[in-house]
Amino acid sequence: MNIIEKFQTLLILAAVIAGLVLGQAAVLAAYAEVLVVPFLLVMLYGLFLAIPLKDLRQAFTHRTFLGVSLGINFVWTPLLAWGLGALFLDGHPALWLGFIMLMVTPCTDWYLVFTSIAKGNLSLSTSILPLNMILQFLLLPLYLFLFAGTIETVALATIIESVLLVLLLPFLLAQGTKYIWRKRPDVLEQKLLPFFSHAQIIFLSLAVAAMFAAQGAALLNNLSVITVLVLPVLLFFVINVTVAQTAGRLFRFSYADTVSLTLTTVARNSPVALAIAVTAFPGQPLVALALVIGPLIELPVLAMVAQLLRSSRKRLLN
Repeated sequence: MNIIEKFQTLLILAAVIAGLVLGQAAVLAAYAEVLVVPFLLVMLYGLFLAIPLKDLRQAFTHRTFLGVSLGINFVWTPLLAWGLGALFLDGHPALWLGFIMLMVTPCTDWYLVFTSIAKGNLSLSTSILPLNMILQFLLLPLYLFLFAGTIETVALATIIESVLLVLLLPFLLAQGTKYIWRKRPDVLEQKLLPFFSHAQIIFLSLAVAAMFAAQGAALLNNLSVITVLVLPVLLFFVINVTVAQTAGRLFRFSYADTVSLTLTTVARNSPVALAIAVTAFPGQPLVALALVIGPLIELPVLAMVAQLLRSSRKRLLN
């Protein structure tokens, strides 16, 4: 884990604060909004560049793990997210929508760091990563149409347009880059990938700062609602850790495979969800606020879960 990854949570929080401060200047606030999507596109381009689609076939070699993981991530988790939102966020529809968007998108990058820390099956986690991303492409518009439609009216055309803009475009550009440099893998592995592994969080932080600068006034008037997010977010993580651990025992997975299942079940893909929220709901900053606050809770939880899993492994070995 490099130093930028170690301080990712603090960088995002600093970006929020910087955006709120800069947003007090009317000139900066007026122009900040146009910078959000470009920053996110560059960040997602780097993310997609690092996703190993060549490993996709390997995910199907462990079919039981594949079925359990997909069932939890794409059937159970969306229902859990909607249910927790109905219990705790019914009076805050924008936060509920942001909460759902965060929780229905499995992480596709830095959860591997925590899998490594907990001594999980890193190759298995990596192989299922591209499949998780593809299914997010296909299912996120459906989830928003089904679940967001119960909260407020969301135009399906707007959702699809946002997905095409902020997901498909950088995805295609990343695959085009890989094709262009297919005969020079050293350029990808020694220059582009190392650069974007450090730069992704920088571009995400710039996008967050620009978004909060553009919507600073509205957010400052609603900061008190942040507290209502804490309980459903924590409950989501606790419940899903329990579900994954129970499934691992039920299907007799090894320790390493159970760790991989647990962390791919718990970690969420906030950059992708945030990119969709900014383009699909530009006039509702509280949707994006939920997607920024969520990771501030998620990252310490992931670190704690990884350490607890590693401690349990040590106890089993002793």
